[in-house]
Amino acid sequence: MPRDKIFENEKLGDEPFRFDESVTRVFPDMLKRSIPGYSASIEAIGSLAARYVTADSNAYDLGCSLGAATLAMHQGIGEPGCRIIAVDSSPAMIDKCHKTLAGLDGVDLQLGDIRDAEISNASMVVLNYTLQFLSLGDRDAMIGRIYAGMNDGGLLVLSEKVVDEDPHMEQLLVDLHHEHKRRNDYSSLEIARKRAALENVLVPETVARHRERLGNAGFRHSAVWLRYFNFVSIIAIR
Repeated sequence: MPRDKIFENEKLGDEPFRFDESVTRVFPDMLKRSIPGYSASIEAIGSLAARYVTADSNAYDLGCSLGAATLAMHQGIGEPGCRIIAVDSSPAMIDKCHKTLAGLDGVDLQLGDIRDAEISNASMVVLNYTLQFLSLGDRDAMIGRIYAGMNDGGLLVLSEKVVDEDPHMEQLLVDLHHEHKRRNDYSSLEIARKRAALENVLVPETVARHRERLGNAGFRHSAVWLRYFNFVSIIAIR
């Protein structure tokens, strides 16, 4: 697994974060060292797929990156006639994902904007740290389109970095996350440079705002099932 040393480069602290070839090459290490609880969310996606994906339906991984959630769903699905559609806008990510998932039956990888993806006959949809990269003005419509394309009883998994309503607690959670990254051998300078690169690229919201959006779209039930510092995973049922 190539080591993430991207933000050791002083120049990159002045550029917006992009899912380009350099990020794709080190992405597994970046996720492992940067997002606490990430592996738990992937493991649960497989279990949820076993429970919610129904025969002859579609499952979607929107913003699939290297296909970890796609693979988890594929391993978890036990019903016949299912198709997984995995979409990402990064050519580098899709190219490597093709190599990672080569040979898997019933998986359709698509290069494109998730806002343009056709969603239909869906029993499960995964947005694993994806919605946060859409503009605030596009998020309601995205969740609405997902809801419209889902079957009754279908499941949405929404994982996001969030902000806390209480500024004091928000600062504590940020500090704890930065300490987590330092324990994983990121320097304070790397942490600061990546934070600057993500400014206005990743825009987090509160858990309450996410659940409000899900309710407004029509989802009958939603709950936070996993939280680690300021990273959460929410499940919602149509």
